[in-house]
Amino acid sequence: MPASPVRRVEAVPLHRVVGLLARGGPLGLVEEVGRRARGAVARLELGPFRPLLVTHPDHLRYVLRDGAENYVRGAAMWDALGRLTGRGIAGEGPGWLASRDIVRGGMSSGYVRQSGAGIAAAVEQGVEELAGLSRRQPVDAVAQMTRLVHRVIDPVFFGSRIGVEECDLLGTEVATALGALLWRMAMPSVPHWVPMPGDRAFLRATRRINATLLPVIEAARREDDTGGTDLMSALLRGSGADGGPLDDTQVSQDIVALFVAGSESSALTLTWTWAVLARHPAVMAAVRAEADQVLAGGPPRPEHARKLVFTQQVMAEVMRLYSMAWAVPRVARKDDHVGGVPVPAGTTLVVSPYLTHRLEEFWPDPLRFDPHRFDRPAVRARHPMAYLPFGDGAHQCVGQAFFAMESVLVLATVLSRYDVRVSGDPRPRLAVALPPRGRVGLTLTPRTR
Repeated sequence: MPASPVRRVEAVPLHRVVGLLARGGPLGLVEEVGRRARGAVARLELGPFRPLLVTHPDHLRYVLRDGAENYVRGAAMWDALGRLTGRGIAGEGPGWLASRDIVRGGMSSGYVRQSGAGIAAAVEQGVEELAGLSRRQPVDAVAQMTRLVHRVIDPVFFGSRIGVEECDLLGTEVATALGALLWRMAMPSVPHWVPMPGDRAFLRATRRINATLLPVIEAARREDDTGGTDLMSALLRGSGADGGPLDDTQVSQDIVALFVAGSESSALTLTWTWAVLARHPAVMAAVRAEADQVLAGGPPRPEHARKLVFTQQVMAEVMRLYSMAWAVPRVARKDDHVGGVPVPAGTTLVVSPYLTHRLEEFWPDPLRFDPHRFDRPAVRARHPMAYLPFGDGAHQCVGQAFFAMESVLVLATVLSRYDVRVSGDPRPRLAVALPPRGRVGLTLTPRTR
């Protein structure tokens, strides 16, 4: 890759990393390094681990598109996640390619349009269930948005083969297993036979996940119940890299990988939306006005999603500020250069949409919440790689169309039915995704018309 026009920065030495961690924690470190780099490639000196931080859109285009064959999954994060999500859709190589092609067909925009009525009906059901919550005490936003998202993804993922209560329990176990992997991600050189914090919780959770999913998969095969349009049916019909059917374990692991992306990320993004709207009441009022106009007091329908233009812009701006895939590692297979910086084979590169979305060159006053950044003229004028909440390249998230419909219908339907009061002013914390530090409370009062 030719040298980038942006400046290169010196490596960030260990003593400065430690100081930044002490002052602002992991997220403070990430943000400060991003501010200092201003889009240049930066190297973090973490003892023997010396990753490169890549944030400029030109560099992202090279790593994720033009030179993507040289930059593969395989860093600490993916090695640890592989114990939960397998080597199919969350892996690399022929197994990933086979699963990706199956899932991409099952989550395409065409599929979402065909299944739109079912998605809208599930949103309606989930929002109606919110009416049963206490109107006196705030309820936890993460818990309620997770429960609502589960109502939507249950028929899409499982063809309603498992009940909504089982879907909730599955979500709990997946979240437990995911959280238990953090130590393994942070210390990838420790052999698996060496006990570490979280190991017991991980094993318990994965046993329960298997006890939920594997019998359902086995029954679907036994009863030849694979003709549906849901993702489990698509995986059961699909072929692996060897041309044979995917085995039950890979189907289960692919479902778990999709569940991580489709459940936790969606619920956290909706939670951040409520927190942001509480700080911007005029924006919340505008979303409600659009919802009242488009839904007209009735249930959500799939065609409403494309008409909720301002609501789409609000969700896009929330995803700019709170990117769930805040850091995505890649490993260089061969020697290369990125932005004029040598990249020896084996180097870990950390692509950070969270920091890319804060580059002043592309996002003036980047910490300001402004949905009008996504007016059509502004989008057309911006670098195409300056905004990547779903990643980019061959590993780009296949669920964009599904999330776009789900999220705007949830937000509009809730605001059309309830007066929403939000408590708490959380800040993000670094985990596998980007959960809030502190509780976000929702008090929902049915609207009178």
